[in-house]
Amino acid sequence: MAAAAARALRASRPGLQQAACAARRSPLLASPTTTRPPGPRPPLGALGADGPRAGFSASAALARVHHFDTLKFVQRLKDEGFTEEQAVAMMQVLGDVIEESIQNLTRTMVLREDQERATYTQKVDFAKLRSELLTADSTESGLTRASHERLTNELAKLNSRLRDEIQRTQASVRLDLNLEKGRIREEANVQDLKIKETETRIEQETAVLREKLEAVKFQTLQWLVGVCTGTAALILGAWRLLM
Repeated sequence: MAAAAARALRASRPGLQQAACAARRSPLLASPTTTRPPGPRPPLGALGADGPRAGFSASAALARVHHFDTLKFVQRLKDEGFTEEQAVAMMQVLGDVIEESIQNLTRTMVLREDQERATYTQKVDFAKLRSELLTADSTESGLTRASHERLTNELAKLNSRLRDEIQRTQASVRLDLNLEKGRIREEANVQDLKIKETETRIEQETAVLREKLEAVKFQTLQWLVGVCTGTAALILGAWRLLM
C-alpha cells in the first residue's frame, strides 16, 4: 500500500509542480480566499456513502481551493487498493501540506509592485550616491588643482627670491673681494716705497761710511809717513852724532 501511495504521489507530481510554480509567480495565492477556514475538520464518515462524488460535494462546502486534481488523485489511490475513506484522508492531508507549503512560500515573497518600488528606490539612491560622489570628486579635484597651482606659484616666488638673494650675495662678495684686493695692492705699494726708501737710505749711509773710511785711511797713511820720516830723521841724526 505504501508503494501504491508513492505511485499515486508520482502521478500527481506534475500537478503539484504546476501549483508551486503558480504560487511563485502570483502572490495572490496567499490571499485569505485560498486558506482553509478555521474549525474542526469533518469526520471521514460525513463524506457520505454515495461514493467519491458525495464526499467531494461535502468537502466543497468547506470552500477550499485545491491545487491539483483531487478526484483523479482519489481515484488513483482507490485503483491501487485504498479504501475511499483512506484515499480521501490522504488527499486532504496532501492538500493541507500543499496549502501550508504555498503559504510558507508566499510569506517569504513580496509583491511585484513592492519589488519594483524597492528596485526603483535603489536605482534612485544609487544615482544620487553617484551624483554625490561625482560632485565630491570634482570638488576635491578642484581643490587639489587650486592647491597645486598655489604651491607652484609659491615655489616660483621662492625660487625668484632665492635667485635674487644669491645674486646680491655674489655681488657683495665680489665688491668685498675687489675692495680687499685694492687695499692689499695699496699696502703692497706702500711697502714697496718703504723698501725703496730704506734701500736708498742704506746706500747713502754706506757711501758716507765709505767716505769716512777713505778719510781715516788717508789720515793714517799721513801719520805713518810722518812717523816714518821722523824716525828716519832721528836715526840719521843719531848716526851722524855717532860717526
